[in-house]
Amino acid sequence: MEHIARVYADALFGVAKEKGKLDVIRDQLGQFADALAENKQLQLFFFSPYFSSAEKEDGLSKAVAGAEPELLNFLNLLLEKHRMPVLFRIRKQFDSLWAKENKRLGVTVTSAVELDPEIARKIGAEIEGQTGEVVELSSHVDPDILGGLVVQVGNMVLDTSIRNRLEKLRKSVARAA
Repeated sequence: MEHIARVYADALFGVAKEKGKLDVIRDQLGQFADALAENKQLQLFFFSPYFSSAEKEDGLSKAVAGAEPELLNFLNLLLEKHRMPVLFRIRKQFDSLWAKENKRLGVTVTSAVELDPEIARKIGAEIEGQTGEVVELSSHVDPDILGGLVVQVGNMVLDTSIRNRLEKLRKSVARAA
């Protein structure tokens, strides 16, 4: 499924970039995917084999009235190829391609207590300085880490939490025993 999603996302991304519509198609794809995720009846309609392709295409044209023609063609292709259930993964892949194109980097900082906004800003600025990309920082509170920080940059994780240090110490003691 991931491979299929990547192929379709690459195709849509290429067309959107070529037409200079990356942002608008990303927004419209996201709106459609969100609407689909929130409405089980829409999912049943678009994902079900019990409705004909013609019925689905008619429903799609009503659901995305005013959308960019490239997106409408893309969604019709998904319907025709019975790939609509892969839409959520396609969106994720498309967003990843968009972020890379726009030099955006998602960073998540997890701490035991609410971070001071100035500290969070400094962490973001430091990562921006090292990567040269615009950081989209989100912070979460997880009291289970006890103290320290867990910083996730893309798929890389820097875990300086007290919980992690205690776990390493426990393993070290277990090996020594």
